[in-house]
Amino acid sequence: MSRVPIAKTISLLLLLFLLAGCGLLEGPPRPDLPAPIATAPPLAETLGLNERIVTDPVSDVVPGVDSSIVDLLNAISQQQLVAYVQTMEGFYNRNSFGSQESETRGIGATRRWIAAELERVGNGRLQVTLDEFQLDHAGFSAPQANVVATLPGTDPNAGVILVMAHYDNRSVEIADGFAKAPGANDNGSGIALLIESARILSFRNWNQTLMFVAMAAEEQGTYGSRHFAQNAFLNNLNILAAINYDAVGGRAGIPQYIRVFAPDLVTSPSGALARYYDLIGGMYLPTFPVVIYDALDREGRWGDHREFVELGIPAIRVIESEEDPELVNSVLDTWSLIDYDYLQKVAQLNVAVMANLAGAPVTPATPVITTMADPGSYLLTWSVPPDVAGYAISFRPIDSPDYPSFRFVRGMVAGNVVFTDLDPTTSYAVSLTALDENGRIGDFSPEVLVGPSTQVSTAP
Repeated sequence: MSRVPIAKTISLLLLLFLLAGCGLLEGPPRPDLPAPIATAPPLAETLGLNERIVTDPVSDVVPGVDSSIVDLLNAISQQQLVAYVQTMEGFYNRNSFGSQESETRGIGATRRWIAAELERVGNGRLQVTLDEFQLDHAGFSAPQANVVATLPGTDPNAGVILVMAHYDNRSVEIADGFAKAPGANDNGSGIALLIESARILSFRNWNQTLMFVAMAAEEQGTYGSRHFAQNAFLNNLNILAAINYDAVGGRAGIPQYIRVFAPDLVTSPSGALARYYDLIGGMYLPTFPVVIYDALDREGRWGDHREFVELGIPAIRVIESEEDPELVNSVLDTWSLIDYDYLQKVAQLNVAVMANLAGAPVTPATPVITTMADPGSYLLTWSVPPDVAGYAISFRPIDSPDYPSFRFVRGMVAGNVVFTDLDPTTSYAVSLTALDENGRIGDFSPEVLVGPSTQVSTAP
């Protein structure tokens, strides 16, 4: 028997054993690991509505004087203003505790005439109602009512632009309903402006709702505006701007400008409204300046706007440039002393402001602002509706009461915009407003603070 085949067989068996042993030393098969989940999508996808980020855009869509608004200003009738002031004076006494029943004198006759006149001039479109309440003051009591005329906007969710003027007046005694009290400037002039503005604006459609409110019982302590403002607040009425006209008639020889009072000018919504009022005035009536005062009102005085300010609603007081203390609550406050050129300019200013606020696109959403790696650079992100032609962006130094030069971007490329070359050592209050194709400039978004004295997220 040969030994060679046996040796070969043994060698083959040993080789097979070794190969099997090597297999036993291998680890278990590796599992298929899932791909990592992205925890931070690209910046453009995270923040943007458009797919691209635009840096320092150049735009030909800028604020401009709209010729159709100019036509409205030119339609304001000085003759109508005279007639309205004369009618208000003709009620002899408009004290809150005066006659309610007379058809020719007293607060009741005044209220009914204002309501009827607003119905007449409203082109069938003004909704006129009475906002009733009871006045109890200094031991006296009497029913009162604010006269409210509403012009619904085409967008019921776009907010309300409100203009107000009180229609009551007084003589020396605060509750005297019998003494002669013409009250032509205080505040027949404000009511004349209110009715004429309602007449002019009622002939067109507006995005936002317009409200014209003749307030009652201001002289005793802004009771009418308190009642109205509190109810508006409780009913979630979105008032974007509340403008109070009180003693705006002017007289011969006074400086040709108008005063606007707004408290906390650099930080409050009312201060932002005052800046906007000045901006529109400079565009449409450049020879009739607006002078802003950082105060709720003149020292020791009040007006109906204070009730809105108290509730955080943007509100300002507009008043003539210079008062004559001899005319306040006096029999001398007559229609013949008013400067109707001056009053017409104030009415034109009001219509320009209301027409821009209500005619431009709706208030933009508050932008999301991200500080970029390059000093002085910020990315602004916001939603862009299709009807916006462009935007104006304000980087206002937080201690400045005035708007700076705006930056602009066209609507078609807006949404994700980086602005550079800002001062990295300056803190800014940033806001933006939408423009339409005619240059109308709308309400500014709430301001967002950025810069070294604030905290804003930083992009990696």
